[in-house]
Amino acid sequence: MKKKILFLGVVAVLVFGTVFDVTAQAEPVMDEELLFMEIPTVITASKFTEKLSDAPGVISVITKDELERFGGTTLKDILERVPSLIGSSVYMTDRSMISVRGDQFKNSGSHVLLLINGRPIREIQEGGIKSETLESFPINIIEKIEVIRGPGSVLYGSGAFSGVVNIITEKAEENDITMTGLGGKASAYDTQGKAKYRNGDLSIVAAGRYHKKPDWNTTLDYLSSYNPASLDPTGNLVSAEVDIPNKGPGVYLGVNYKKLSFMSTYNEWESSHFIPEFCNLFHAYGDNDVWKKGFADMGYAIEVNEKWNMDINLTYTRSKLKIPFWPSTSRDSYEFIAECANFINPVEKLGVVFGGLYNYAAGKEKTLDEGTISDSSQNNFALYTQADYWVQQDIMKLIGGLQANKVENIGLDIVPRAGLIFYPVSYVNVKTLYSRAFRAPSINEIGINYSAMQGNPDCKPEKVDTVDIGVNYIGKKIQGGVNLFYSKQTDIILQDRTFTKFSAPTYDNIGEIIHRGIEIEGKYYVNKEFLLLGSALHQESKDKDGNKDVTPIANNGAKAGISYKSEKGATVSLFSIYQGGLDEKYDVAVNPSPGAYNIMNLNCRFDMNKLSDWNVGKGLSLLFRVDNLFDREVWVPNWGLILGNSLPVNQGRTIYLGAEIAF
Repeated sequence: MKKKILFLGVVAVLVFGTVFDVTAQAEPVMDEELLFMEIPTVITASKFTEKLSDAPGVISVITKDELERFGGTTLKDILERVPSLIGSSVYMTDRSMISVRGDQFKNSGSHVLLLINGRPIREIQEGGIKSETLESFPINIIEKIEVIRGPGSVLYGSGAFSGVVNIITEKAEENDITMTGLGGKASAYDTQGKAKYRNGDLSIVAAGRYHKKPDWNTTLDYLSSYNPASLDPTGNLVSAEVDIPNKGPGVYLGVNYKKLSFMSTYNEWESSHFIPEFCNLFHAYGDNDVWKKGFADMGYAIEVNEKWNMDINLTYTRSKLKIPFWPSTSRDSYEFIAECANFINPVEKLGVVFGGLYNYAAGKEKTLDEGTISDSSQNNFALYTQADYWVQQDIMKLIGGLQANKVENIGLDIVPRAGLIFYPVSYVNVKTLYSRAFRAPSINEIGINYSAMQGNPDCKPEKVDTVDIGVNYIGKKIQGGVNLFYSKQTDIILQDRTFTKFSAPTYDNIGEIIHRGIEIEGKYYVNKEFLLLGSALHQESKDKDGNKDVTPIANNGAKAGISYKSEKGATVSLFSIYQGGLDEKYDVAVNPSPGAYNIMNLNCRFDMNKLSDWNVGKGLSLLFRVDNLFDREVWVPNWGLILGNSLPVNQGRTIYLGAEIAF
């Protein structure tokens, strides 16, 4: 308890100290020596570049400097440092997840849309699996990450429900090659490489990585028999030793020539799935589950005239999943998107985005015992527009937008957005935002035909209405803000297991949830060397029956980071993530309790060309990284099936040593 209070106190001092420091300065310090933190620009909220303070959304930016300071083994590790983002997991298919503001009301990551350079990378068989991308994307090619906390369907369509994560990759400004290698305990390693080439208008970047975390040897308890159709657990409790793998490759290629662009990525992750109540502990047999996802996008930019620009994109995503033991599932699905987006500025104070898209998705799933259980396709058309108008330049801006979407066999629907951004004083903005978002039913939710679950062609899209009210300060040394959010989710697609309307577990629009909370965050460059980060989240939820805490995410959480980066080449950074305890309904009878935890990571880099008189290539750095410094295992509730059990999600401490060399 004392550690918890101390940690929350550090965050409070950091965030509110930021506010006091800002208040104490009638005019921000403008000494040239202190102008080292660039005022950030973002592109995700409006599809064009604008200042963070002007963007119609609650947005956090992970800069290149933060990526280099704090490091991270996987994309999931990096995203867990973002305010209000929480790493988690569920049973079986989506084993690696990120929830936004505690929204884990589904047993997949379907409420968060993932973008690569603004293009959606979706999984459509189940509706949102991101495990392979979160675990194996080549993080060495990331320039920055923009995260919208809140809906984004007006511009991005289905799945931009509770959050949007946009991974923005590096561009080739010069020719160079960088190689990185780290090794750790129990044959753990992380190898990465990237190359950049530029010749006139031609730019090529390529990156690849393969990482393997230590196999996690742990004890898993389960029941000796289980009926998955009725969720009736019976039998004796059995314990077994298991080795959970965590490894996979990831590659990225980006090519730009004048106005033409192409990018592609492939990610693969090998691990285990868990259904603790099932009758056999299939993980003991040696074969592992494999998630795969390929993605490609071709884009062309057209300058129609000085006030009108156009982007045309063709995007393709293919997802595969193979589970070797019960239910012995293999999936193969793909999505194709053709989109035209237009950007016009008819007058200085007015900016308009409008466009349209066609989406085609198809997928198939088979099991060993029942053959093909899902084989279907889906069309989707959409038209969208968003406009922002400065009532008074740099004082008040109005935002409005809507998307009209038509999903196959579902009526035309419209999702709106509206907002006001006001600057009472320099560097301070007040954002009042409203937005609606939707998630179209997945192929399985509509058409799966399996003994343990049934699809429902009458499923409607899920909906969410969200209001955000926030006050933010964005200066040269300091960024901070406080934001209140209120969301109402309706028509949530869940499996109806009451056996009153359907004779078997069947997907249906049966969920309705009120979700609200407060989030605070601060970022403070004390000087060029020291950086402090901090954030805190309180969230709570309630369903239509009055049940509270209907998400397996703690109501309270906090994060804090401190980094020292010397101009002479030494970087030492610590980042700590605290999640509070859960409601007693998530207590477990078997396996470790999914209680409160504090995960701290250490990242060190020593540039030997700067620290010594070495002169190796363009740079040689020695690396030292410790994941989970306190050696704290994390287990989460068995979300998606019977509560009373837990699933392993984060193993103990891993120490890595390695080097990076650039040519």
